[in-house]
Amino acid sequence: MQKDASPRGFLPSFRHFATQAIHAGQEPEQWTSRAVVPPISLATTFKQGTPGDDAGFQYSRSGNPTRNCLEKAVAALDGAKYSLAFASGLAATVTITHLLKAGDQVICMDDVYGGTNRYFRRVAPEFGLKISFVDCTKTQSLEAAITPQTKLVWIETPTNPNLKMADIEACARAVHKHRDIIMVVDNTFMSAYFQRPLSLGADICMYSATKYMNGHSDVVMGLVSVNSEELHNRLRFLQNSIGAVPSPFDCYLCCRGLKTLQVRMEKHFKNGMAVARFLESDPRVEKVVYPGLPSHPQHELAKRQCTGCPGMVTFYIKGALRHAEAFLKSLKLFTLAESLGGYESLAELPATMTHASVPENDRATLGISETLIRLSVGLEDEKDLLEDLDQALKAAHP
Repeated sequence: MQKDASPRGFLPSFRHFATQAIHAGQEPEQWTSRAVVPPISLATTFKQGTPGDDAGFQYSRSGNPTRNCLEKAVAALDGAKYSLAFASGLAATVTITHLLKAGDQVICMDDVYGGTNRYFRRVAPEFGLKISFVDCTKTQSLEAAITPQTKLVWIETPTNPNLKMADIEACARAVHKHRDIIMVVDNTFMSAYFQRPLSLGADICMYSATKYMNGHSDVVMGLVSVNSEELHNRLRFLQNSIGAVPSPFDCYLCCRGLKTLQVRMEKHFKNGMAVARFLESDPRVEKVVYPGLPSHPQHELAKRQCTGCPGMVTFYIKGALRHAEAFLKSLKLFTLAESLGGYESLAELPATMTHASVPENDRATLGISETLIRLSVGLEDEKDLLEDLDQALKAAHP
């Protein structure tokens, strides 16, 4: 990774990113037709010359030409040797967790995507795994939680929905003092364009590609990148054995989405910063959380660790639940919906939507209150976004 700061204060963009997004894994020479766009290979099975003598593919769950193109492209963007695609972000999470055995401990970031929290809290323990939720923004808390049974550390940075930042390098140093612990970073919010966890010491970088990596709100998919050949081989075996793989058509769509990842993320950053500044200056807003703002407690870490920030903005509206609901009901351009990272702007209330499955006491501890609103700022015109937020705030606080 380049260490020189960019003019905007963050790390400079990763070299050759746009070129790799367009060309890696997409070589026309791999097809007899020389197609510039990789074909969608719908075949479930592939002809063999003699028994066991195949041309690289046997059965589409085990490997697919369109999926191969996507996995090569993602590996290039993550600065990784290998990448694997899954049917969803949670399918990737489940497959990674199958690296473990009963009795092993998982340390999970305390503030994470609601689906991750639900899986580790309510499903994984049924298979004998011990789960500890820890604030990994405090490296000493992570170190104190590690036991001889710890085999997996799961870090989300920035977190969902509070946008807390964990120091990936510091966490990796703490984890790798111990043998046989795998450190995963959920990089969904930052995308490969703004953060490369593997270069900072993570063993696994994973995504819900449903979000920024695809970026068009029309694909559900998970992605995993690694550098270790041994870890790749284990995950590749599990990918085939568990079978939670994406369809060739979804792989085609995600490949297409990656080609505009750079230009999309730059626009998300620009619009996200404008929205965060607008909200921070508004008297009807209690607090704004955005890593790109100097007011964010880990703003300096974000500048050291990332090349920029995405369009995720969290804020607390003044008042009570009725004010939050009035604001959300009054939005005209922002759509009230779950998910994030698409070209369109979305707004949601985590306490009753994406994080409703998190126990009420834990929500209170994490600050996921009934006035916390999460925005996924899209690619619309900046002026239109700010006007929509302004009129909705007026409706909430007439």
